[in-house]
Amino acid sequence: MAIDTSVKQQVRGDTWRRWAAALGAGVAMICGASCGNNRDVLEAPQVLVSPYDQSQGDALWAVVPLGNESGVSSVDTYMIADKLVAAVDQVRGVACLPVNRTIQVMRARGISGVRTPEEARALAASLGADGLIVGNVTAYDPYDPPTLGLALALYVRERSTDSGPDPMRLQQAYRDDRVSVRSNFESRPAATVSETLDAKSHDVLMQVKNYAQGRHDRTSASGWRGILASMDRYTEFAAYVAVSRLIDQERLRVGIGAPREGAASGDSSPPTAQR
Repeated sequence: MAIDTSVKQQVRGDTWRRWAAALGAGVAMICGASCGNNRDVLEAPQVLVSPYDQSQGDALWAVVPLGNESGVSSVDTYMIADKLVAAVDQVRGVACLPVNRTIQVMRARGISGVRTPEEARALAASLGADGLIVGNVTAYDPYDPPTLGLALALYVRERSTDSGPDPMRLQQAYRDDRVSVRSNFESRPAATVSETLDAKSHDVLMQVKNYAQGRHDRTSASGWRGILASMDRYTEFAAYVAVSRLIDQERLRVGIGAPREGAASGDSSPPTAQR
């Protein structure tokens, strides 16, 4: 009788072990399928939308090479200007000329920088641009946690409403310095931003995390913090923030909607880009 009890206990133990093994395998399969599906889930990034009437086509902006007031001689201001161009190009309803195109026209005009509203108007007229961004790099530290400061001013001209769409203007602006403009620029910047994005700040970290949605590899071990480990990617983030501030102010100026939370207010004393 004792032997039978021992056998029963052994059989019962083997049965429980088999059930446990099967359960563990099932859980592993479910987890594996779930993890695999998570890798394929896509998130939509935040997108900026222009406040302009697009019946005349996209507005055309240009970025002047930035001046360096950071105190760090190794700053690549041309690279940062390129990041600003890329950020503007991602705004729905706005296109942006490449920096080398702006430099080409500046050299043809014999100017090394934009220091006054008059110079901004003259350069924009040569480029055939609706908007011109000028400014400086005010802070720069590429080491984790990185810091990047930008002081920018946006000069714009009112787009006329008495003419139809001009699909050739954007193409012409890339190849002809003599493209005519339809109205004069304002004598003061329409929008300004002065922002120092220091990644030691929790507020900035929250902005990075929000910006990273839809813009980072979900399977990466570093996750959204990978942006902090690359000054190239952090500069893209800073350019996005600066452009979003300018767009928010333009939205207020033209009377379409309200700025998003955290939008910077305008400053009547614009920065100038110097070389």
